Amino acid sequence: MIRVVICDDAPIVRMGLRMLVAAEDDLDVVAEAAHGVEALEQVRRTRPDVLLLDLEMPRLHGIEVIASVVDQTRVLVLTTFERDDYVHAALRGGASGFLVKDAPPDQVVSAIRAVAAGQAWLSPTVTRTLLSTVAPTLPCGDPRLRDLSTSDIRLLGLLGRGHSNTEIAAELDLTPATVKTYVSRLLGRLGVRDRTQAALLARDAGLTTPGFLSGSGEHRESGPGDTTVTNVRRGRSGRSPRGR
Repeated sequence: MIRVVICDDAPIVRMGLRMLVAAEDDLDVVAEAAHGVEALEQVRRTRPDVLLLDLEMPRLHGIEVIASVVDQTRVLVLTTFERDDYVHAALRGGASGFLVKDAPPDQVVSAIRAVAAGQAWLSPTVTRTLLSTVAPTLPCGDPRLRDLSTSDIRLLGLLGRGHSNTEIAAELDLTPATVKTYVSRLLGRLGVRDRTQAALLARDAGLTTPGFLSGSGEHRESGPGDTTVTNVRRGRSGRSPRGR
């Protein structure tokens, strides 16, 4: 059973979300919160799997709530305000998903399940926002990238472009099951919670810039972890990422 806390300052919205969630056999609303401070209290009290969170909340803004609870639960943002700064702040703060309130009910339910399972979920409009506004502005001195293999770097770049496991498998001539294993290992190596955080890191590092993923050579089935990259800067490494 997936335990959910709903946080929204509008009673009618909370009621609608409770009805939506309660209709699913595998979901359970364990608490509601009408403002940010109450959200913190309910998360501490109930230890939910997912906090379904609005951002424009009284007493404590949703972005601050995310920062306070991200180590205790997974956060799925559901808000009316699809501002670029909100999207970036929520995802960088640790939210696992971001939906707008015009999302279809079945999408909200699917997003809750995905986030509870440790996956990322973004509405299509939010994905477009990230693709159009997040630029590779950091010269990647990020220490997390220094010991990655060339295959790891390429895999991270594909995650940054929003590719699914099936798409990555086709790109790298691997099986989807193998890709799933490699992605899980990469997330652990980077110390990030999910694919969204990995994608943001890839974009910051310039790993999604045009041409970066079109390196030459052959991607071997041995996959991530074979050759160390010691200098990655704006999508360039000491050695070219392997192509297909």
